[in-house]
Amino acid sequence: QVRLMESGGGSVQAGGSLRLFCTASGNTVSLNCMGWFRQFPGKKREAVAIDYSRGGHPHYADAVSGRFTISQDISKNTVYLQMNSLKAEDTAMYYCAATYNGCAGSPGLEQDAYDYWGQGTQVTVSS
Repeated sequence: QVRLMESGGGSVQAGGSLRLFCTASGNTVSLNCMGWFRQFPGKKREAVAIDYSRGGHPHYADAVSGRFTISQDISKNTVYLQMNSLKAEDTAMYYCAATYNGCAGSPGLEQDAYDYWGQGTQVTVSS
């Protein structure tokens, strides 16, 4: 079992930056993948950035590539999402997700591939 706790959301003007934090507790050693999703009103959650704990380049959604960076501090059981050059269309609820299972390829970008979720943190970007 894993518990995820996000923080770092807030309001910012377009062009600004925010850093999201996700701290995991519980059985974190066996986690295979951790990532960030976001959800727009009336839509399902979409993958923003996925970090593969067993190596490999992180995956980024096209809409955030070059602006967002995912990273992990294993010693602190924390995953970060650095968001730069924010746009109004980045406004959404952001969720941290984790799974013990594989998350490679397209299936790993679907919310159903993840077993554990944080409560979400709101990001609002004003233009």
